[in-house]
Amino acid sequence: MLTENGPLLVAHARHAIASRLGVQSAQPADVPALHQPGAAFVTLTHFGRLRGCIGSLTAQRPLGDDIAANAAAAAFHDPRFPPVGASEWPDLQVEVSVLGASEWRICATEADAVAWIRPGVDGVILEYGAHRATFLPQVWESLPEPSQFLTELRRKAGMRLEHWPETMHVGRYQVEKFHDA
Repeated sequence: MLTENGPLLVAHARHAIASRLGVQSAQPADVPALHQPGAAFVTLTHFGRLRGCIGSLTAQRPLGDDIAANAAAAAFHDPRFPPVGASEWPDLQVEVSVLGASEWRICATEADAVAWIRPGVDGVILEYGAHRATFLPQVWESLPEPSQFLTELRRKAGMRLEHWPETMHVGRYQVEKFHDA
């Protein structure tokens, strides 16, 4: 059901950003999928370079609201980047990743985690104490080696790299992704 609505989900994200920029944008159609609970990440690129990425790991609001909020957050509140400007708008690429449910496991070693996650398929969440971070499945394209993938994810979470905690919670999930045509 989401596949047929993919272009609409991207249009919904684009409209949320355009509205904040004061750029004319047609109101996208309203479909039932937007009203169902959903979790999504919105990734923005500008000439192939990451420009913002914000999302939700769990479905806590209607998918349409989640996409709109995360699109605006990716464009204007990603702490890694300055807010998107109107001059970037024409060349801004938008990708919406709708997350499936997460499966969780405690992995006592990095080898346990490597054996459980599926490179190129799974998005991965690492959680230990107050530290938590995720990489979408698309990140496997730039970090294809599982050990390196997990090291960079631990770095993103602010975890110590020299120690793998025995009670590391590892989540995995898949996404349906849609991008500008």
